Amino acid sequence: MLKVVETPRIRRRLIKTADGAELGGTLFLPPFHPCAALVLNGATGVPQSYYSAFAEWAAVEHGIAVLTYDYRGMGRSSAGPMRQSRATMSDWGLRDNAAARAHLRRAVPDVPLWVMGHSLGTMLLPMQDDISGIDRVIGVASGFVHHADHPWPYRAFALYFWYGIPSLVTPLCGYLPGRKLGLGVDMPGTAYTEWRRWCTTPSVHDGALRDSLPAPDWSRSGAPVRLISFTDDDVCPTICSQRLAETYDGYAQVETLDPKAFGLKRIGHISAFAKKNEAVWHALLVGRSVDI
Repeated sequence: MLKVVETPRIRRRLIKTADGAELGGTLFLPPFHPCAALVLNGATGVPQSYYSAFAEWAAVEHGIAVLTYDYRGMGRSSAGPMRQSRATMSDWGLRDNAAARAHLRRAVPDVPLWVMGHSLGTMLLPMQDDISGIDRVIGVASGFVHHADHPWPYRAFALYFWYGIPSLVTPLCGYLPGRKLGLGVDMPGTAYTEWRRWCTTPSVHDGALRDSLPAPDWSRSGAPVRLISFTDDDVCPTICSQRLAETYDGYAQVETLDPKAFGLKRIGHISAFAKKNEAVWHALLVGRSVDI
């Protein structure tokens, strides 16, 4: 007897932000009525396509509708040459996050609304508007990072990234030429500059962020928050997630996972959503003892 393989229904979406930006998104719908809707806020410089395998898995295996998208100025949300973009990290972490969540709420109404953020994806959530309707938050490798938090030898790379050639050529080019420098994707110069200020300012969460962004107030939501770190994450060690947890007003718990406990060699900062690390996905989505 042949086994029927279920697949999600995949829909392209155009997401409009409150300040007029347009974001390219993808909605993964389960083959039956969804039990929840999850917006997946990606990490800095990571295209939404990277999260497709996880989104399909969540839709088919758990019946959750998942919305992925690219931040303004990046990927399918690019509106012109990179050097012309004035997108900032604040735009991504405040305005784009909020617009994607509102879009999903309209597209998939009357089910619990979840937010999953990778790295940047949950950093600024307590500072956003309209957070009262969120039912659950899952932050993966997310936290407030200063370059002194990184262990060696990764710290040497971080110092190079913030004080070396990238910091010199970005003002000259008008954007961070990440591809030419062997750093992955290109990035708007305004985003790199703000990111650099955050990661080179001690006590960033009560210094550089407090001076330029709304004050966090998670009591407006009160949803439970799980912040998940990994023992082999040199980019965002557990201490950074613990720092972020403070902005969630006592509603956040930090969990540190060891890749070896899932039979995996390495997860690090980026690879939690890679298909090869599927063994950890259930722990990310619902934990080890939590039912949907």
